[in-house]
Amino acid sequence: MEEKVIAVNKKVLRDFEILDKLEVGIELKGFEVKSIREGKVSLDGAYVKESNGEFYIYKMFVAMPPSVHTNLSEKRKRKLLMHKNEIIRWSTRVKERGLTILPIDVHTANNRIKLTIALVRKKVLHGDKKKLEEKITKREMRKY
Repeated sequence: MEEKVIAVNKKVLRDFEILDKLEVGIELKGFEVKSIREGKVSLDGAYVKESNGEFYIYKMFVAMPPSVHTNLSEKRKRKLLMHKNEIIRWSTRVKERGLTILPIDVHTANNRIKLTIALVRKKVLHGDKKKLEEKITKREMRKY
């Protein structure tokens, strides 16, 4: 079966250094599955945290169809489906090194909705100013 990427978190790919990736399942309601398959999902500002030995994704937006009448929030926390040894390994790495877990994309695999999460570290951006100045000086030199 083919994989289809539904939503991508571009900010993670741009602003963070990816150290490790993992494909996990998400615990969803029926109407959420339908909305995600239609592409009505956003990962902007979403993050993953551990709570009581389980990982949850927070602030992942999944649009609610108008036909559904429920008191659930569109940005509610959703449980991630992971093996116990993966949970232990990732939680220790986050605690030891001060790393963060962020979602990269939502996709379908074998007709199931999957989430790719990554262990990330913030990129060091202080060298960008020097690179920009060098670029400007090179451009000025080419003019003359």
